[in-house]
Amino acid sequence: MTMAVLRIIASFLSVSVRRVIAMCLPYKILIFENTTNMKTHHFTGTLEWSGNLGSGTSAYDQYGRNFEVITPGKFPIQGSADPAFRGDAQRINPEDFFLNALSSCHMLWYFHLCADAGVVVTDYRDEYEGVLEIAAGGLGRMSTVTLRPKVTIDLEKSVDNAEELAISLHHKAHEKCFIANSVNTTVNCEPMIVVG
Repeated sequence: MTMAVLRIIASFLSVSVRRVIAMCLPYKILIFENTTNMKTHHFTGTLEWSGNLGSGTSAYDQYGRNFEVITPGKFPIQGSADPAFRGDAQRINPEDFFLNALSSCHMLWYFHLCADAGVVVTDYRDEYEGVLEIAAGGLGRMSTVTLRPKVTIDLEKSVDNAEELAISLHHKAHEKCFIANSVNTTVNCEPMIVVG
């Protein structure tokens, strides 16, 4: 596709987003025209398995799924598989990590954009969900994620068009979210704005 076509598509989607409660539409077309001037950040961590029940992975039902995620300078996180895959329901599983990453990245970008635009957010809660599809043979993927942020804004401390901006900035946050830009999962956003 040419840049002109992509700009027309993006323009159409932006208009649609404003009209249809600013849903973060599922399109991912990223073009980095000048990659030599890109900033880079590096992240490290360690994942340590603690599920050896004595015989290692000698059989599917003979090992535990528990692990610990260790990120330098941060609290460790206890993880496991989902109970559907013989994991510990009390621990965060990879699907949870994935959804948490998408939701929190979206929220942090949204706050940045609201602060820049003069929209004062006083409360934020996202009740998100994801759909994991698994084909015969075990090949699976998180096919759809829906973010449902409920955002309370302070109209008295915000700019005049704060309600409209509070909706439209969700689309912009989705476009900027590093995690959403890194996956091919369809990510939808169904925001609700509350005036506080």
